[in-house]
Amino acid sequence: MNASLPPQKNVPMNHGITFHEAFWVWVRIACLSFGGPAGQIAVMHRILVEEKKWVSESRFLHALNYCMFLPGPEAQQLATYIGWLLHRTLGGITAGTLFVLPGFISILILSVLYAGYQDTHFIQALFFGLKPAVLAVVVEAVFRIGKRALKNNVMIALAVLAFIAIFFFNVPFPMIILSAGLTGWVGGKFWEEKFYVIKGHATDDEAVITDKIASHTRPTFSRALRVVSLCLLLWFGPLAVLFAALGSSHVFVKEGLFFSKAAVVTFGGAYSVLAYIAQEAVHTYCWLTAGDMLNGLGMAETTPGPLIQVVQFVGFMGAYRNPGTLHPMLAGILGSVLTTWVTYIPCFLWIFLGAPYIEHLRGNKTISMALSSITAAVVGVVLNLAVWFSLHTLFAEIHEVPAFGMRLLIPQWGTLDLACAMIAAGAFLLLFRFKRGMITTLASSAFAGLIYYLIRR
Repeated sequence: MNASLPPQKNVPMNHGITFHEAFWVWVRIACLSFGGPAGQIAVMHRILVEEKKWVSESRFLHALNYCMFLPGPEAQQLATYIGWLLHRTLGGITAGTLFVLPGFISILILSVLYAGYQDTHFIQALFFGLKPAVLAVVVEAVFRIGKRALKNNVMIALAVLAFIAIFFFNVPFPMIILSAGLTGWVGGKFWEEKFYVIKGHATDDEAVITDKIASHTRPTFSRALRVVSLCLLLWFGPLAVLFAALGSSHVFVKEGLFFSKAAVVTFGGAYSVLAYIAQEAVHTYCWLTAGDMLNGLGMAETTPGPLIQVVQFVGFMGAYRNPGTLHPMLAGILGSVLTTWVTYIPCFLWIFLGAPYIEHLRGNKTISMALSSITAAVVGVVLNLAVWFSLHTLFAEIHEVPAFGMRLLIPQWGTLDLACAMIAAGAFLLLFRFKRGMITTLASSAFAGLIYYLIRR
């Protein structure tokens, strides 16, 4: 909390943003949440910080730093955090749930079609043009966030080093964040003016919630105990019932336990844990084939919501092929719901438990200097995600080549998707040259992609 603001008990919400208004903004964000974490963070930044001016840049980055540090989908957790910041627990639940809902519905429909008819082409056609369009949104977000977070050469150097570490050397994401935080904590003691970057900016005063606005919830031990108790009950209560009713060998119990474990080791986003999930689901549990897994990943990449939502497809197929006494389709739907439940309940736990403490630390200069360095590193990480997403969107084949201890991603130029490249170029022109809005850009790209995809078929 700012030094000028004394610690407060729970305070009323006086920012003037109604829950009804916020609800429809979260619906809009959820429907536009394409492109993995980089694209989703870009969408939230553009709408909440640039357009609506509900949250200041420094408050947004403060929340993003914490979410980047957590296991699980950082963009969904960021939505939950800001929803909580605006309208307490109900706002966090609403924002976090709505963020997942469009992707859940899309992948459920695709899973039913895939299992029953092995045909998802028409629905995939609806999303074909969105992936290249998101490239423009992601690049714009990197520029916007970078321009405000990378205030000096030290911060730029940290962002560059973070990008090199994760992109070329595959350094684990938590190690990058911890190293950046330690650098800011130590460096700030000797070079404060270079490391004290995350603080109120002049333009932040235009926002509704700035560093001058106190958080509404004071962290207490009793509150933390209530949050942990309730979330653990919601998380493991259904699993205990399933275990008692069906036994440890039932597919629902196995899926619930496996994806609960996966939810707490997903540091650095979905990419870091997908290989583990694929190996276990395909080779250990035999819930689906390697080809099925690739198709499921394609669904998650082309639908709104976090990429980790691919676990929903895995849960569906595992239960569909091991239905027991249930109808296979019903078993698949229930497996899909269960998998999604145990994947996201921990996300709400991390936010509702930790956010009050993170907000309480906002005025601490030492913490702010560490978070400034983490923010710079996060810019490099988001750039890494943007480059990764760009390569895998524009090229059908990417070869990973080791060289001098580095990992090089070499695109096969003969596999360049010219249609994706042209749609991406058009999106860049609409967004950067003609200053069109994000919805116009995405809608135009989606329409162009749909026409091309259907003609090609």
